[in-house]
Amino acid sequence: IGVRPDKVIGDKGELARMLAATLPGKSEAEYAKLLGSESRFTYLQRRAVPELVAAVHALGEPGIEFAREPQRLYPQANLGAHVLGYLDFDGKGVTGMELALNQQLTDPALRGKPVALSLDLRAQAALGSELGAAMTSFTAKGAAGVILDVATGEVVAMASLPTFNPNNIKGSNPESFRNNMTQSVYELGSTFKPLTMAFAIESGVASSMAKRYDATVPLQVGGFRIRDDHAQKRWLNIPETLVHSSNIATARIADELGQQRMESMFRKLGFDTRPDIELSGKAAPLWPKYWARTTVMTTAYGHGIAVTPLHLASAYAAMVNGGVWRPATLRRIEPGKAPQGRRVVSEATSARMRQLLRLVVTYGTGRKADAPGYRVGGKTGTAEVPG
Repeated sequence: IGVRPDKVIGDKGELARMLAATLPGKSEAEYAKLLGSESRFTYLQRRAVPELVAAVHALGEPGIEFAREPQRLYPQANLGAHVLGYLDFDGKGVTGMELALNQQLTDPALRGKPVALSLDLRAQAALGSELGAAMTSFTAKGAAGVILDVATGEVVAMASLPTFNPNNIKGSNPESFRNNMTQSVYELGSTFKPLTMAFAIESGVASSMAKRYDATVPLQVGGFRIRDDHAQKRWLNIPETLVHSSNIATARIADELGQQRMESMFRKLGFDTRPDIELSGKAAPLWPKYWARTTVMTTAYGHGIAVTPLHLASAYAAMVNGGVWRPATLRRIEPGKAPQGRRVVSEATSARMRQLLRLVVTYGTGRKADAPGYRVGGKTGTAEVPG
């Protein structure tokens, strides 16, 4: 519903009074000011329901115009909201894949040609449901998750809570628009330990799974003391270091690796750049300004470096898929058309890491993840909230 003030033929004061009674979004004075302006055209209400259109039409003012315009409807409401994004009133993409594909979807030469995304709505629904349950259980402020196809980099599901309904942007909490998978960075704690272990195996530092490291007492380095949360107070071999999530043993391994190799491997995983995906608004990692000996040790167990959860997911994909890092993508990839990617570790190291991650779930801190019927592998991680 719109109005052309210069085409109004009735009494503008009376029309302002009737509009205020019919369209209560503005006062009579505001409508009077609008009708007295030199504007050639102004919207009174966009996306108006038929009943409202009929009521305004009944006012009988020729200067009021009615027009139809296309509207994007999201039938699944908030399902995949952060991935899909939403449109503004003019039909332009604002966030998500709506923004990433805006030019393609609005190009007259391409309009009408569908774009297939990589999402599986069943997995998307399950992921959102599980995150919601966990968020409620732990009275958390937020939650985020992603499911990647490790062979192609395709995002099968991605969710971030709190979320929003793209059909009702005005009624959404501004905080809900943040996609914590790509727009928030965290010190991801012990989830970095398998990456350090993969670097050590690849470089030959961890030449044998039987190689042991002293974790009998906290490790004193300069003014810092590195402790274990699940202290075993004994020497630990490579599998035990991951199973018991030892900060001390991991730090000793990193010390052997050294700054050059640690930094190089993190760069190979893309930890020094924004996450690689089509979405906009990607957060830059917090990369160490100076790699001191303590920096090398602490980044080995995920402290002193902050990346997005998507960074970590892509790194894990490379660690277990045979050793090849590929960018995450929300577009469907045809069979056999996966990007070549870049090799990060050898196939042998990747195979070893799958075994080690399995041990964490069968004997270590990840036992709750051991779902019947699946050979689950993984790593738990924790970080302290600043402040």
